[in-house]
Amino acid sequence: MTHALLTGGAAFLLALLLGRPTVRMLSARKMGKAISEWEPSSHGVKSGTPTMGGLFIWGTVAIVTTFTNLFEVHDGGLVFERRSILLPLLVIVSMALLGFWDDLGSLVGGAYKGLSWRLKLTLVAVLSCVVAGTMYWGLDAQSINIPWAGQYELGYVYLGFAFLTVFATTSAVAVTDGLDGLLGGLAVFAFGAYGVIAFAQGQDFLAVFCFTVGGALLGFLWFNVHPASVFMGDTGALPLGAGLATVALMTGHWLLLPVIGVVFVAEALSDVLQIVYFKTTGGQRLFRKAPLHIHLELLGWSEPQVVMRLYLFGIAGAMVGVALALSV
Repeated sequence: MTHALLTGGAAFLLALLLGRPTVRMLSARKMGKAISEWEPSSHGVKSGTPTMGGLFIWGTVAIVTTFTNLFEVHDGGLVFERRSILLPLLVIVSMALLGFWDDLGSLVGGAYKGLSWRLKLTLVAVLSCVVAGTMYWGLDAQSINIPWAGQYELGYVYLGFAFLTVFATTSAVAVTDGLDGLLGGLAVFAFGAYGVIAFAQGQDFLAVFCFTVGGALLGFLWFNVHPASVFMGDTGALPLGAGLATVALMTGHWLLLPVIGVVFVAEALSDVLQIVYFKTTGGQRLFRKAPLHIHLELLGWSEPQVVMRLYLFGIAGAMVGVALALSV
């Protein structure tokens, strides 16, 4: 655990160092985000804020992981032994590229074209299939851990659950991004929880990876707290969801994702309920606007209040999730 925590601290410092020049570069290249008309009017002042801050989150993770978590020293030389950590690392890199492409369509002025929602979901689905197959055939994972009941093998059914875990988590996490500091902080709690779970299982390399992501996110939050000087964009949000799901699958505790990521579930569910209610009632709304964080703002909560109160649920969910995992 000492190595994992120190690595997380190193990732925090590196993200701080990379953050300022990245923000300046994004500003110089006019990578400012356009604010949707569906967002509260108070968000209008955010128009033009640099987006794609996920670049220095994942740049930090890639650098730190390469130097601290892919090799081990044997007989005075470096040996590449932790091949399994390549899975979450490659998932994050792939999703970051997808998110970058999508972010191009959200810039002020519309000079670039992003992804259509159909293509975006299709590519997320393809990656979800790849992760599910790699877990099953590459890492020989096909089990589920149930608190107080133990571990059970699922066979080929595991592939379907693994696909749904990655696809649903990626979508839910992306929906949560929308307020200064909200997603970054919630993701720190979730990755921290799975870091503790991985360490308790003896998967030290996975714990190191989780705390590396957590440290990089803390460095990002330095620039993303209200009022934000940079947004992570889909460049940051899509890899966060896919990476979190992959880590959960590697621990076998993917069933606890709705607990550890309780706010992500609430955000995604609010979107789904709003659409279903709107269609079944002929145009009435269950929430003032979806997802949940926008509804809470429209109730009169300030942006920092929404973020901090959802943080409390995120922290509580992480604590309960760790407690349940340790009961298996």
